[in-house]
Amino acid sequence: MTERVGIVFVSHSSQIAEGLVALAGQMAEAVPLVAAGGTDDDGIGTSFLKVTDAIAQAQKGAGVVVISDLGSALLIAETVHDTLPDDDRERVVVVDVPFIEGGVAAAVAAEGGADLRAVVEAAESARSAWADSPGADATRADETGDDASGNSAAPARYVREVTLKNRDGLHARPAAEFVKLANTFPVKVTVNGKDAKSLLGIMSLGLTVGKTAEIASEDADGTSAVDALADLVETGFGEA
Repeated sequence: MTERVGIVFVSHSSQIAEGLVALAGQMAEAVPLVAAGGTDDDGIGTSFLKVTDAIAQAQKGAGVVVISDLGSALLIAETVHDTLPDDDRERVVVVDVPFIEGGVAAAVAAEGGADLRAVVEAAESARSAWADSPGADATRADETGDDASGNSAAPARYVREVTLKNRDGLHARPAAEFVKLANTFPVKVTVNGKDAKSLLGIMSLGLTVGKTAEIASEDADGTSAVDALADLVETGFGEA
């Protein structure tokens, strides 16, 4: 099995770090997830030694992403990074992203076999996943094929509309299943305009039970991807 990128969670609280490991672990069972929370005696604060040891534990050969909560935790993580041997430093990336959202997104990407750069990008996507898109109306017009003159000239699209059946909709676990499946296809697929391969993008849609999702692709080879994702939603993720 290909080694996964490891992830270290640095927090001022050991309970918070361990809780995030437990949460992310529900969606990324094969990923080395290591908590580095609290001081050396588990008080509130951060520990240089804990972060150093956590990076060593998480490093299985594919690299490590370090994610922290508050400012001084980031400072400790960066300080540890600076003290690593050159070869190790190149395979460890410290990112400044929202702690929970970035951590979960990174874990799901790593679970799917993403390399170090892609896992970093997944974590960084947490900065904007819930941001409003100022070009949303223009994008929708493009997707429906309407240009400025009102003419229809859209490329061929394959679309399926599905209704969420499971009680809690696309919450974290099923959303992770959905994104992992989407990432097995080389084509671009969207869900209500959001990238189907972005965990935070999918979760930001707020798709609850009874809501309708439009799964679509403009790729000539996108039919099988759309069908697979639509079929997954229609199963209810085993929760219906």
